[in-house]
Parts: sequence; C-alpha cells; structure tokens
Amino acid sequence: MDKKVAEHVAEIMKAVAHPVRLQIIELLETKEMCVGDIVEAVGGKQAITSQQLNMMRDKGVLSSRRDGAKVYYRIENRNVIKLLHCIGDHCKSKKS
Repeated sequence: MDKKVAEHVAEIMKAVAHPVRLQIIELLETKEMCVGDIVEAVGGKQAITSQQLNMMRDKGVLSSRRDGAKVYYRIENRNVIKLLHCIGDHCKSKKS
C-alpha cells in the first residue's frame, strides 16, 4: 500500500471511528434515512448528529439527497460495511 492510499484509508477509518457514527452506519446499512429518524434512533441531539453525518459524507462514507425540507442519507462506500462486519465479528468472538 503506497503512502497516498494509506492516508486515504486512515481518513476513512477515522471518519467511522466513533460509537455514534458506527450506530449511524448500522442504521443506514439496509436503507436510507432522514436526519430526524436517525436522531431519534441514536438518541442524540440533531446538531451533533448532523455534524457526524456531514463529516462522514465529506469523507465519502455517506451520500445525501434533499427531498423538500428533509435530507436523506445512505451508505456511499459499501466497503465500510464489510470492514465493520469483520471487526464486529472479531469483537463478538473475543467477548464470548
């Protein structure tokens, strides 16, 4: 892995390396959701959740679309899901 690719991988991993962001990614794994529904599901504040969503969108993890007053988010980089499943499976096996 050359330096440029390694830096890009590190940026993506940093973008998802937070418990709330991991919860958001799990929510969006099977469907897109609007910000309000995401806020309700993770139990956070809208401003903080929006910051998390925007940061992941800026790093290419998520994408968004506007429909009237609502903004919907979905997974843009499906490889992130694969990575998180691998890490999650490892953590679950170590917990047992």
